[in-house]
Amino acid sequence: MLHGKRILLIVGGGIAAYKSLLVIRQLRTQGARVRVILTRAGAEFVTPLSLASLAEEKVFTDLFSLTDETEMGHIELSREADLLVVAPATADLMAKMATGQADDLASTTLLATDKRVLVAPAMNVRMWTHPATRRNMAMLERDGVLVVGPNEGAMACGEFGPGRMAEPEEIVAAIAGHLSGRRARPLEGVRVLVTAGPTHEPIDPVRYLANRSSGRQGYAVAAAAQALGADTVLVTGPTALAPPDGVETVKVETADEMLAACEAALPADIGIFAAAVADWRVKSRSEEKLKKTAKEATTAFELAENPDILRTIASRKTGRPRLVIGFAAETENVVANATAKLETKGCDWIVANDVSPETGVMGGQENTVHLVTAEGAESWPKLGKDEVARRLVDRIADTLAETGGRAAK
Repeated sequence: MLHGKRILLIVGGGIAAYKSLLVIRQLRTQGARVRVILTRAGAEFVTPLSLASLAEEKVFTDLFSLTDETEMGHIELSREADLLVVAPATADLMAKMATGQADDLASTTLLATDKRVLVAPAMNVRMWTHPATRRNMAMLERDGVLVVGPNEGAMACGEFGPGRMAEPEEIVAAIAGHLSGRRARPLEGVRVLVTAGPTHEPIDPVRYLANRSSGRQGYAVAAAAQALGADTVLVTGPTALAPPDGVETVKVETADEMLAACEAALPADIGIFAAAVADWRVKSRSEEKLKKTAKEATTAFELAENPDILRTIASRKTGRPRLVIGFAAETENVVANATAKLETKGCDWIVANDVSPETGVMGGQENTVHLVTAEGAESWPKLGKDEVARRLVDRIADTLAETGGRAAK
């Protein structure tokens, strides 16, 4: 969606400037070219070297640089981009934009551009709610400036409220939405249920059956759905990950608890079941720690089958999500096994991947998946798990748009 697009990113002075690094990284991952203007205040929070390293482009800072004015100039910078993005957009930058001031490279470029501008406001809650800022924001919107955020949350100053800059995923989604002609938040009003992580099935108070799932892929899917405007619920087994910002997170331990939490989260429009749920549990777990005696050490546990969460939700007569997506972790015959699972589970799509130890998928940062539907299998290249999540959620949004909100098998 962003391949070959040219983004001019203007980084204002605020603690949220660190998020601009993540915005650049995600834009570059999606094939966009990014050039950066760093304000003098912004340089107090992030360095030109950090920005340049990620953008793989020179960072521009000085309006009166003779070299830059000779080679390019603020006019060319302002005109060659497909979109200008201001992130963070501070109260000062927004005031300059609203009143047409041009006393540095950033404000001069913004005044000289003939392209659309997207701002991601970031400031203290009192600054955001101040009448002057509200007037400036209203004027910018009347002028056609696009806006993403701000969000409500805890701030570096210790206060809580609106003014927190949108997350990088939201900003990138807004950029992609504008450049593709699609709404920036195409899943707004859509409720999405996501499961993630392993389950832990107790043997005794200190031991359990589990697997090597880190939960990263499911967490990335939840964050991507949230970024496109979905009302997202994440039901997660035990992980070491921080919950995605803005996502309602329900923590569980066992498969029974995960199923109960999923059913409590219904109704939902989309169900994405990325959790690696344990197939079995110990039928009669011990209430006391088992001692390491010769007899107990060689005693086989009697196992009971855990509920099949994907099949249970997919087969519901009432309250079934419009689109049910399962994940299949395989070590052989990946597509064939996933295709069979699509039918036996009764879901609409299966996201299949090879989790053999040599792939490094379990617990790793990257994934190679195959999207299996009734029409066949589509193999994706090896990607970071965040990018897999974005592609999957984009596909969901496109499918809902094409079918008028109906699930398409």
